[in-house]
Amino acid sequence: MERMVKKSSILIGKFVRRVARLKGGGSALPGLVVEKIDRNFLRDTLNSLPEGVVVVSGTNGKTTTTKIIVELLRSQGLKVFTNSSGSNFVRGVIAAILENINPSGRFDFDIAVLELDEAHAVRFVKVVKPKYALLLNVMRDQLDRFGEIDTTAKLLAQIAEATTGKVIINREDRRLSKIKSKAAVKYFGLSHRLLGEFPEDDEMFSEHHFPVSGKSPKAEVVFADFKRDTAVYEIGGERFEASLKLDGIYNFYNAAGALLMAHEILPKSSVGDLMKALSKVESAFGRGEIITSHGEKVQLLLVKNPSGFQLSLKSFGKRNYKTMIAINDQYADGRDMSWLWNVDFRILKNVDVVSGVRAYDMALRLKYDEVHFDKIEEDLAAATEKFMRLKGKKQIFCTYTAMLEIRKILNGRSLE
Repeated sequence: MERMVKKSSILIGKFVRRVARLKGGGSALPGLVVEKIDRNFLRDTLNSLPEGVVVVSGTNGKTTTTKIIVELLRSQGLKVFTNSSGSNFVRGVIAAILENINPSGRFDFDIAVLELDEAHAVRFVKVVKPKYALLLNVMRDQLDRFGEIDTTAKLLAQIAEATTGKVIINREDRRLSKIKSKAAVKYFGLSHRLLGEFPEDDEMFSEHHFPVSGKSPKAEVVFADFKRDTAVYEIGGERFEASLKLDGIYNFYNAAGALLMAHEILPKSSVGDLMKALSKVESAFGRGEIITSHGEKVQLLLVKNPSGFQLSLKSFGKRNYKTMIAINDQYADGRDMSWLWNVDFRILKNVDVVSGVRAYDMALRLKYDEVHFDKIEEDLAAATEKFMRLKGKKQIFCTYTAMLEIRKILNGRSLE
């Protein structure tokens, strides 16, 4: 009977998925339908994987870090399932399973590596106990959804508590480094020289003073140094160097966690082989990806909180690029855009176009930092078209829904 229910759930889910795609619907709809008709679908499918489930969560860097882990494991011969569509809610995971499971219920993977939004990850681990968890960071991000930053840390602590095998934590995040778990806990971190390159969230809010903790735990993988596209990692007392295709030093940092996770899953793997695989990984969807539209290239840089925006500006703000900033305030972006006032924009020489629902808020913020901007155009289609006609290399700093809309605009631009 259970097998019949699962088979019918798969067929119905695949049908809904096909209809939703034809109508341009959301990727989570098939997951919603299957969740309603078979509440055990997610648990039964993922619990069948011989190497278990990896959950990647935190405020910044989930998508690219998940992609790195997936590619490292695949380089070592594992068949890896992941929610690569970018839907990091539980229903999005179910929808991704429906795309990869055959009608008879065969789910031919060794391990799942899943990016999960902090709050939805807590719901997920109540249904599926992960064997591994990677906790990246806690920052002020969409606080209208999750509440205070300490609440987000508590959500991540619940993920650690539910994990059965290994929990990997960012040592330099003092809210996370306190987390305890029945599972074995290991850390990745920064060399002392690089600590200043990655300010903690609290350091960006002068009214808040976070107490300094005691002695730091040992980090198994340390992001030790970098120069342009080359990163140096200390692993087991040795230094390993790799030339990376990833954009942004924050991705170099999170890659330390991904390296540690891959080595914990496959302890017999060669660090040298993992480093070779890491050097081939490219930025994830919308996370520094370069899009070509009618021969013109533009780099999209996702921004969603002050720490992340500041690191993006540090990595890309000094470049002699034409620059556009697009800020929306939809649910997926977070409604409260007051965090823009905690970003220092003075690194920018000039902004060519300011756009999005909150274009005037962004322009006012730039004015206070005495950063010149040429145009304000709330309509993203008109703004993108004007921007793409400019001569020179181009980059767009954008919130999530603005990024999705800009990608559609770039892909559908007229040849006129």
